[in-house]
Order: sequence, then C-alpha cells, then structure tokens
Amino acid sequence: MHIRNWLVACMMLFPLAATAQHQESKKDTLYKPLIPINKVALLNNIDFIANMRYAFRNEFDKGTYTGSRFVNEQFRLEIKGKVLDKLYFRFRDRYTRDPQTQSVDNLSRSTDLAYLRFDPNEHWKIYAGKLCADWGGVEFDDNPIQIYEYSDIIENSDNFLSGAGVGYLPNNNHEFTFQLLNSRTKTFKELYDSIPGIHESKFPFAAVVNWRGHLFNGKVATIWSYSIFKEATHQYMNYIALGNSLILRNFKLDYDFKLSMENLDRKFIVSNWIPDMKAVQGVTYMSHWVRADVRLNRIVHLTATGFVDFAYWNGNPDPNREKKLRTAWGYVPAIEVYPFDKYDLKIFLNMVGRVYRYTDYAQTKFGLVNDDTYRVSIGFITPLLIL
Repeated sequence: MHIRNWLVACMMLFPLAATAQHQESKKDTLYKPLIPINKVALLNNIDFIANMRYAFRNEFDKGTYTGSRFVNEQFRLEIKGKVLDKLYFRFRDRYTRDPQTQSVDNLSRSTDLAYLRFDPNEHWKIYAGKLCADWGGVEFDDNPIQIYEYSDIIENSDNFLSGAGVGYLPNNNHEFTFQLLNSRTKTFKELYDSIPGIHESKFPFAAVVNWRGHLFNGKVATIWSYSIFKEATHQYMNYIALGNSLILRNFKLDYDFKLSMENLDRKFIVSNWIPDMKAVQGVTYMSHWVRADVRLNRIVHLTATGFVDFAYWNGNPDPNREKKLRTAWGYVPAIEVYPFDKYDLKIFLNMVGRVYRYTDYAQTKFGLVNDDTYRVSIGFITPLLIL
C-alpha cells in the first residue's frame, strides 16, 4: 500500500518537474557556453598541469629540533598546447611566490612562463614572451618540483626573463638555441639604488647560447651554455653552465659545473654580508652539483644529491683581503616510491642538509658565523595532469 501511494505521488509530480526542467533549459539557451560544442575538440591539444610538491617538514638547526610544519613547497599551475598547426603556447604561474608586478616586463614575479612558439619546420623553432633562460645544467633544466634544494647560483638568480629565442635542431641528437632577454625584471635603481661611477644601461640585456646533445646512443646527455648579461654601462656578468648525464638501464648520474663571474653582485650573496653596501663589485660564484639515481625496481628508487658552492669577493678593497669568503655544502639523500604504474606520482622521504663554512677572514672582518641546518621531510610529488 505504501509503495502504491509513493508511485502515485511520483506520477503527479512528474509533469511539474518536466515543466520546470523545460523552462530552465529554455532560459539557459539564451547564453553561449564558455566552450562552444564545436570547439570542444580543441581541448585535445591542451594540457592542464598542476605541478605539486607537498611535504611534512621537521627542521633542525645545529642539531637542535626547531619545529615541524606542513608545507606547500611547490605549486605551479601550467597550461600548454597547440593553437594552430605549428603555433604553440605555454603558461605557468607559481603560487608559492609573491605575485608582485615587475617594473621592467610588467608581469607578476610569480609568472614563470608566458610565451608563444612557432615551428616553421621540424628543424627550427621561434619563440617570444616570458621565457625560462636556457642556462644549461641538469639541475636548472629539471622540473622545479623535482629539485628538493637548489644550489646557491640557481636559488639566487632571475631564472625567468622576457625576450625572444630561436632553436635549431639539425637532427634528433642535437639542439642549439640562442636567446636575447632582458637581464632582469626590476630596474637598475630598484636593485642597486646608486653606485658611484656606475651608470644604468639603456638596454640591460642577456644573451644565451645553449647546446643539448645526446651521445653514445643516448647514454650520455649534455646541456651546456654560455651567457653574458649587461647589468650597467661596462658592467657584465658572464655565466657558464656545463650539465652532463650518464644514463644506464637502472642508474643515472648527473653532474653540473657552474661559474658566474659578476662585475656587479647580481646574486647579492656577498653583498648581504658587507655592511653599508647595496651591491659590491667583482664577485665570483662557483658550484659543483651531482645527483645519482638508483632504480631498485619499478616502485623504489634511491637518490642522493650533493653540491658545493664557493663565494669569492675579488674586488674587495681591503689590502689584507682573502678572496674566498664562504664554502656552502648541500646533501640530499632520499627514498622515492612510485606506487602507480601509469601515473606520475612519487612519495618521498628525504633529508636536506646545508653546511655553511666561512673563512677566518670573513668571520673576523664581517662577523659571519658558521652554520649547520637540516630538515627531514615526507611528502609527495606529481605533475598532476588535470586535462
């Protein structure tokens, strides 16, 4: 009896529901959909990616536990795809950086990439917009979510700059690129204020040449580059990055050598140690970076990264000076677990340690103090392909 009454009630309400649904549909047709039906097929040419690294950190200073926290270490939203035949776009924005509009390129500092690329044929590509400076080196070329801790040179650089570039691919094993970029995202006055005897350049540029090679049937890969940056009139930065990879069946070894020679301290590492000076002159930064990845099986990888950074002040006017001021070590052992066969997600447990050692001169002259820090983290990494 109860079931019969329920069916009768449903039959009485059905016409009302149908009428309401018809009216709602009629009203909706007055507005065009955001993506028209005839454009839906274009979504096949677009990738929508959330590059994520999330961790629970436990932090230590000089061996003393200082606290724990959950941290969104990296979150970069990326959209890339094909607009037309031979015309491509790429956009990536970093949500873990302050979105401050920069005075030179008029873009948010959080925007990594925003450019168009035109491929006239299989051997050439031309692109313009906000680009990743093609600096070379395995550390810099890798997806940022994969790097648990950057070395000094990369961590303190303007890595994403507006400009234009061209690439030439003579075959599948080699690629040569050239870029002409703004040398920075802020004006000379914002960065350096004023330095006696140094004048702002009318076109502060960066020119970058890069070679990517695959040798010995793909067992050896190179990412080498040379860059020259004009920071001010007669003031330049020369940067060399030599990235190398040995790729075997279950083992991969990466090594980078990086050297940055700067008339003006563009990294501001040394400048931050010198009292009452906005930017010092005549500095050199040098880095050795190595990473090994051992694949135990499909699921478990063991990785270890180590690097050492040297900071020199060649232009120190002190007659009793010592050129080298600091040696900074970094070490990152990690266990990485890939639980899914067809999905790029890994769970990691790592330790990120830093050791800072100042020379006797730097400690006595500038009051710098040696330091040791490390953190132990567990989390996940994924370039989450949403679309």
